[in-house]
Amino acid sequence: MNAPSNAERPGSWRVRAQQLVSYEVRFRDHVFRPDRADVLEIGSGRRRFVVVDHAVDLLHGAGIRAYFDHHDVESTIMTVRADESAKDFGTAARIVEALDAFGLARRREPVIVVGGGVLTDIVGLVASLYRRGTPFVRVPTTLVGLVDAGVGVKTGVNFNGHKNRLGTYAPAALTLLDRFFLATLARRHVSNGIAEILKLGLIKDVRLFDLLERHGPRLLDEKFQGVTPVGDQAAVAVLHAATAGMLEELEPNLWETELERSVDYGHTFSPTIEMRALPSLLHGEAVCVDMALTTVVAHHRGLLTEHQRDRVFAVMTALELPTWHPLLEPDVLAGALQDTVRHRDGRQRVPLPVGIGGVTFVNDITQTELETAAAVQRTLAPTPPLPFP
Repeated sequence: MNAPSNAERPGSWRVRAQQLVSYEVRFRDHVFRPDRADVLEIGSGRRRFVVVDHAVDLLHGAGIRAYFDHHDVESTIMTVRADESAKDFGTAARIVEALDAFGLARRREPVIVVGGGVLTDIVGLVASLYRRGTPFVRVPTTLVGLVDAGVGVKTGVNFNGHKNRLGTYAPAALTLLDRFFLATLARRHVSNGIAEILKLGLIKDVRLFDLLERHGPRLLDEKFQGVTPVGDQAAVAVLHAATAGMLEELEPNLWETELERSVDYGHTFSPTIEMRALPSLLHGEAVCVDMALTTVVAHHRGLLTEHQRDRVFAVMTALELPTWHPLLEPDVLAGALQDTVRHRDGRQRVPLPVGIGGVTFVNDITQTELETAAAVQRTLAPTPPLPFP
């Protein structure tokens, strides 16, 4: 730090400091197998406070507890029911209270979170606030967690009817991606996660889109478990391409100083739609509805051909994702765009696909344009819409 007195303003000092940010995202199959040590790689103490999603605990809790016992590490397991309706500051506060009761030695005992993207977001926020910063290790157990929420640095909870209104930028010290957790995931939740992979294919990586077009239904059927040799090869290729692509976009702009972010594709209208539809619409489903809408907008602007538009809708349908929703009403779309403009510093900065695998940003989408696109979007959606259990 260099803080000389400001000669032009006596009694004033300017402080400049930099903090190195370094974190690792690592694929590791069967991460809680006793012979694996990755989960305990960060930290030196012999205790761990572990936050586990309630549903994950029912399925995998015995194995997680046995893992810590095998390594002679005293573990305190807190289970949390985590979905969007519970993604609030009240849930975060209960975790803080439990940390206090545990008596965390934050420099030696990183918090460990095992669960989906909702829970990793909540615990990430708690860790960033607890004693002004506590290291944490993420083990995402959903596909959204593996390819989206689990690889970046954003944390957050919903507040006052707005998605992720309270949050921080706080990287996990280590994120461990274990695709074998997906074996117990409901089919709808696998489809939900593929939406975030499809996003990258549409605006960044045409080869990834081609993989989903060719193997998407197989990946759904096999839940990325590699039941067949072809399925295994496709699962590894898709997961690695999606993770690498996401990190390539995030690393130069971790703190979002640049507001034109291609990974915001599908996230212009979806936050409002998702919150309005709770609990009937999952995050990736809302993102896909947004992507379908903006695909139509892009087609109307000549940014992609009718054939490309129809390919996109066909892949969305094959992946069992919704391509339309009744909430695409004029007042909802107008409110969503207004909220986005406020969030993006007074400009729309809406990402639109250019062909398949390219992106551009626009600031002049009109209400009439949105209403026209939503009407066309409805005609392109399956009739009846995909049923959700």
